[in-house]
Amino acid sequence: MKKLLLGLLALGLTTQFYAQVINDGMLPEVEVHATNYKYLNSIDNSEAAVPVKLLEDMVAKFDVRSSEFYEDGSDFYRVYFYIPEGKIVAAYDRDGKILYTIEKFTNVALPHDVAYSVAERFPGWKIAKDVYKVNYDAKQGVKKQYKIVLENGKKTIRVKVDEDGAFL
Repeated sequence: MKKLLLGLLALGLTTQFYAQVINDGMLPEVEVHATNYKYLNSIDNSEAAVPVKLLEDMVAKFDVRSSEFYEDGSDFYRVYFYIPEGKIVAAYDRDGKILYTIEKFTNVALPHDVAYSVAERFPGWKIAKDVYKVNYDAKQGVKKQYKIVLENGKKTIRVKVDEDGAFL
């Protein structure tokens, strides 16, 4: 029994010697493209619907310098992005930085603040259609707006709401 315990102890200690992986201290290289971080921070799409996030991320990650229409002499590039739920027109400078965007999405999920504000002000009404518009300018910032069509039976009304749920 004593030999068995000593044998297991010896076996247990020897396997730990092989558990540690020794490397040369070098970490793999990581390349980060942070050209349009200002755009992503300004639009803050944390509560946006999935199609909105998808297209806005695509706009931010687009590299105009590696596109087929890039020319060294041009200072300005306008690129159109489309999905069934919306579209974005983005203007880039020669370095790939976003100058401005014009965004329009239809019938996307509304953020909590907007939906709550509409439901509180118009109880008994349902949302029939919504349009989400974003205008981003690198110098002036971002402006977000929701145009909503509400229905209650045969009655319809149109309202405009900002990103915080305040009526315009």
